[in-house]
Amino acid sequence: MLELYGAKGCPYTRELRESLLWDGKEFVEYDVDEDKEALKQLIVLTGGGTVPVLVEDGRVIQVGVSGRGCMVALPSTKEFK
Repeated sequence: MLELYGAKGCPYTRELRESLLWDGKEFVEYDVDEDKEALKQLIVLTGGGTVPVLVEDGRVIQVGVSGRGCMVALPSTKEFK
């Protein structure tokens, strides 16, 4: 199953979501602005805070769309624990 990590206000998240839907691919979507656990997982997977990120079987297969993405606010070290 594909996992899409994105942010509601990011146009590239919307573009990737629409592409996945158009292609008929099943995926689970996480909004890292609303879901702090998803944000932590995004950081573990990528080491950063760029969305969208597409993950398959625990492996990152795509970051951004055509080299473009949005930065999300990263938690403080205190919040990340």
